[in-house]
Amino acid sequence: MRRIRIQLAYDGGPFHGWQVQPGLPTIQGLLEEIVSAMEGKPVHVAGSGRTDAGVHALAQVAAFSLENPIPLPNLRRAVNRLLPPAIRVLSVQEVHPDFHPRFDAVSKTYEYRIFRAEVCSPFEWPYVYHHPYPLDEDRMASLAPFFAGEHDFSAFATSDARDSDGKSKVRTIFSSVLERSEGRLVYRVRGSGFLKHMVRNIVGTLIEAGRGNLPGVAALPERSGATVPARGLFLLGVEYPPLRGASE
Repeated sequence: MRRIRIQLAYDGGPFHGWQVQPGLPTIQGLLEEIVSAMEGKPVHVAGSGRTDAGVHALAQVAAFSLENPIPLPNLRRAVNRLLPPAIRVLSVQEVHPDFHPRFDAVSKTYEYRIFRAEVCSPFEWPYVYHHPYPLDEDRMASLAPFFAGEHDFSAFATSDARDSDGKSKVRTIFSSVLERSEGRLVYRVRGSGFLKHMVRNIVGTLIEAGRGNLPGVAALPERSGATVPARGLFLLGVEYPPLRGASE
């Protein structure tokens, strides 16, 4: 039995998120369908996290176990041939049998893109939040770093089916930066892990601050702004310790 790690990119627009949902197209569901057919029996594909419907990924990480001896380059080509063009497997590695893309991850980086010009191209619109209205961008940029550090992010989490488990909503954010770049505001955040809608709620809070609706830094941990649209959010990458037994 081989443990296979893949890195993939996808346009989240056509899909109902990562996680399998009966009767709905999802990233995990399509991968499991394809890999299971190659293996001749059901194969579970684990991901580094459950991106929501409409969220994009430049470098999601997933893993599955196979008995099939297909060479790795052929495996990548075969899976890409069967996937829709909106999903691409970028790389394939054989890793140690215990590797898990979620539990072994040490950090994840997300980026949220806000398009600021009055007119947004239809070719840009699916990948940004178009917000041409007045904002105090300097204030937003100055407040973004206050999310860094270890905090209880309960106020920034949407209710989740796993809430009944009573797990902590404390997360560590390593960096939190908002910058202007070519007509966009780009928020980039790197952390140990993220709660459901957490990044989108942080961005919504920064927008509220930019509108002048938050009195100061003290209000940030307690009050979340509206959840911004999924289409502006990208999973940029997932970091791991050095992999044991990895080959390509």
